Amino acid sequence: MLNVHRTFEAYIDRMNTITILVPKSYHRGKLKAFTIENPNHELCALRIHKETDLSTRMKYECRIDVPIEIGQHYLIYDEYGAFTDLQIGAVIRTKEFDEQFFYNGNDLGVIYTRQQTTFKLWAPTATEVKLKLLEPKTGKEEHIPLERTERGVWTVTVFRDIEGMHYNYLVCVNLVWREAVDPYAVAVSMNGEYGVIVDLTKTHIPKPSLPPLLSPTDAIIYEAHIRDFTIHPDSGIVHKGMYLGLTELGTTGPNNTVTGLSYIKELGITHVELLPFNDFAGVDEGQPNQQYNWGYNPLHYNVPEGSYATDPADPYARIYELKKAIRTLQENGIRVIMDVVYNHVYIREQSSFEKIVPGYYFRHDEHGLPSNGTGVGNDIASERKMVRKFIVDSIRFWMEEYHVDGFRFDLMGILDIETMKEICSVVHSIDPSALLLGEGWDLPTPLPSEQKATLQNADKLPDIAYFNDRFRDSIKGSAFSVADQGFVLGDCAYRERIKEMIAGSVRTGTGQGLFFAPTQTINYVESHDNHTFWDKMMIANGHESEAVRKKRQKLATAMVLLSQGIPFLHSGQEFYRTKQGIENSYNAPDEINQLDWKRKSEHEEDVRYIQGLIRLRNEHRAFRLATAAEIRAHLLFLEPMPPSIIAYQLHHVQAYGRWSDIIVIHHNQETKERVFLPDEDEWHVVCDGKRSGIDPLFSVQKEMEIDGVATFVLVKTGS
Repeated sequence: MLNVHRTFEAYIDRMNTITILVPKSYHRGKLKAFTIENPNHELCALRIHKETDLSTRMKYECRIDVPIEIGQHYLIYDEYGAFTDLQIGAVIRTKEFDEQFFYNGNDLGVIYTRQQTTFKLWAPTATEVKLKLLEPKTGKEEHIPLERTERGVWTVTVFRDIEGMHYNYLVCVNLVWREAVDPYAVAVSMNGEYGVIVDLTKTHIPKPSLPPLLSPTDAIIYEAHIRDFTIHPDSGIVHKGMYLGLTELGTTGPNNTVTGLSYIKELGITHVELLPFNDFAGVDEGQPNQQYNWGYNPLHYNVPEGSYATDPADPYARIYELKKAIRTLQENGIRVIMDVVYNHVYIREQSSFEKIVPGYYFRHDEHGLPSNGTGVGNDIASERKMVRKFIVDSIRFWMEEYHVDGFRFDLMGILDIETMKEICSVVHSIDPSALLLGEGWDLPTPLPSEQKATLQNADKLPDIAYFNDRFRDSIKGSAFSVADQGFVLGDCAYRERIKEMIAGSVRTGTGQGLFFAPTQTINYVESHDNHTFWDKMMIANGHESEAVRKKRQKLATAMVLLSQGIPFLHSGQEFYRTKQGIENSYNAPDEINQLDWKRKSEHEEDVRYIQGLIRLRNEHRAFRLATAAEIRAHLLFLEPMPPSIIAYQLHHVQAYGRWSDIIVIHHNQETKERVFLPDEDEWHVVCDGKRSGIDPLFSVQKEMEIDGVATFVLVKTGS
């Protein structure tokens, strides 16, 4: 490292522009000439293009007529002989930099064999890079220089078997050395302090065949947190809070209630969406039961979280056990969606991205400061070529190595459309049935609105589904105003908007609706975020009896499961999950977040009701039409109706299942109403306020009496 006294500072901000900042304590900041010295000690004069007074400093924007080689040492001299090193500035956020240093190889990270291991790191602004190898048992270190190759990639090959050794990179940028974990690491030591050399072939478990998924609307998604799902003391599961807890079959809890994997298999859902299970901050892997976190603090994107493993100190344990959990779910006919967080990192300054290529991986505002559209301190700059490449490479890795069946993108609106398009292409080239869904919220990040992967731009990403907050809020009221009531909580003002949501939120001839197809809407009323539906009702509808509130929650879940689109359930929603009123439980203790199997045992009849609705949806494809044209052809709202009732008919649908016609009636008041049926035929009721399924409960003609808050489903077989 050069020992440079920085009398003033110089930065390369564009390929032909150097910005020099001179403090007024030095010659009052007034300098007239600057010279640059290249690595061959050749001198070239800089042309001062613009001077700006910055109160305590003078700013000089200078032009240079010779090319600057990024990653080489340069010195800047003034007319008095003082000098400073040329630092990497805003040039890394220019298109020219992106083009010059884009590396399209598929070999970043580590390629291991018993004979040799090759390391490759993209660090174009570094002037030196070293590999730090650590023998974990003895603590012996070895530092090995890397060689700079094309497009800012550094590489070295170690010609011996180094399986199990820990490694990091030492990177020198702007004369400062930083130690960083490999962003492409696939295994890490406890708490992610080092990358680890592993042989992934030792962890291979073949993927089983799965039931066909003809359309995304055939999916029923069940969101769960790995720890929440099994940690309850009465879950009956041995590996509580762990990956292996997801593999245990035949488990029971209080009153012999079915729990765990056997329960969700019995429930009938098709997909489990697991909250983030890549390596995250917030839980000490050495003492995992002392802390709790949802997992939205990403550290290492291609490594499983260690706190869910039986032995966090063994880098193989977390890999194999996660694969075992995924395979076991798949063997039981349940696909796995991975919740991924590519919109931000835990702490920007401490991230490998910032240590290796400072300033490149994150967005900055017009003042050059890191932007914060995510609200957690940083925004990933997905539109930059090597950031996009990292995200796409990571997605491909999880598809090919762990064989997940889809991805849920946290704060997807931060990401850019082109990145999401590339993700779609890669994912569906591997598995055409894989589901892609995300939060399309429009957040204040410095990216043009037309480039954001927001809900407003859904037409540009037809193969991605969006969490439909309009569906959510129309049914239960605003998620951000706990006292607000939607249709299900008793406010009939939402009735017309609800009808649009029931019809898949698709666009009609008048241009209304959010989406071109029902495959783009994730219909939900509850997720890990915000109050649970039950906790919201405790406030918004606290004046009502518990019995009525339970009716309302069943009504809401029925609307989720019977509307056109992709239904999404929060684990425990079917038995009135509560977090004791905690609105944001991201780091609350297990007592708040755990799935309460005792509560499930107390509501078996209500669980069977939801199970019956799921069976009903799975039985007949008229509940899961795949196109807007089909919805327009077969879904008809029945009017006039009282304000408290929404009724619709799925007509001429014999091509989709055993019934030719289906009527669905939703009622949101504790009153008696009479609904006149569209003909005089005999209709069979398969769902009322207490029972549901595919078998007739009773039959009616001409009219249907509705008593209280409930959903009714009537079916008939045409002649």
